[in-house]
Amino acid sequence: KELADFLKERAFIQLFFEDGIEPSNSILFIGAPGVGKTYTANWLAYKLELPLITLDLATSISSYLGRSGQNIKSVFDYVRAQPSVLLLDEFDAIAKRRDDEGDLGELKRLVNVLLKEIETCPKSSIVLAATNHPELLDRAIWRRFDRIIEVPLPQSPEREALMARHLPVERFKLKKEVLDFLVEKSEGMSAADLCKLCEHVKRQSVMNPDDGMELLALTELYSVSKPNATADKREACTRIKEADPCLTTREIGQIVGVGASTVSRYLKGMNASV
Repeated sequence: KELADFLKERAFIQLFFEDGIEPSNSILFIGAPGVGKTYTANWLAYKLELPLITLDLATSISSYLGRSGQNIKSVFDYVRAQPSVLLLDEFDAIAKRRDDEGDLGELKRLVNVLLKEIETCPKSSIVLAATNHPELLDRAIWRRFDRIIEVPLPQSPEREALMARHLPVERFKLKKEVLDFLVEKSEGMSAADLCKLCEHVKRQSVMNPDDGMELLALTELYSVSKPNATADKREACTRIKEADPCLTTREIGQIVGVGASTVSRYLKGMNASV
């Protein structure tokens, strides 16, 4: 079956060449930090069974200013020598608009070098670029890429899938309702931040085996994302108290970021409603 699928795929690709259609080999990823641009590059290299070469352009120009153009050419020469996936990380560090009067002349010349190297890169290799600041890129850069892919922040289904994968309910005994609450309150967080949150919860569960998972999860959530609105603060205090009734108002206040008297007032409202 694997051989049949492979031959079918090769035949499908051959149709493009017979019709004179060249394969796409350049992609520009744009998106906030931590959304998965570099991770996607690793995944593509894995699926294509090609080596991944990562060039951090911000580091290159800071360390080798004056030789940056030659360094970039050397990397592309390596890519020409063997099929590879080249990731140009921190792309905006070099590929800035050439009308920016604040930049050095050397950096402006590097834009021309990049344009030429990307355009002449062989189809046997893939050129990927990643930037958090697409508004800084030179206009000519956009035309050099076959595909522009915006990687957004994870929405609710993606956040749920990430947390369910990195914080499995069965192993860590986290209630489904608490997991749903974490998904709801983590809006605006990147995939990297969510994975880090889950890792911290798991570490805390090992270091503090007597504490409940619900309390640990809520504590880690509010350590990176303090509630702002009064209703959110009240809800946070209520959920933490439910997770561990033995906590004092001071301890709850330290977690949520409010005073003990405020916590007491919120909890009185909770008891009155009960």
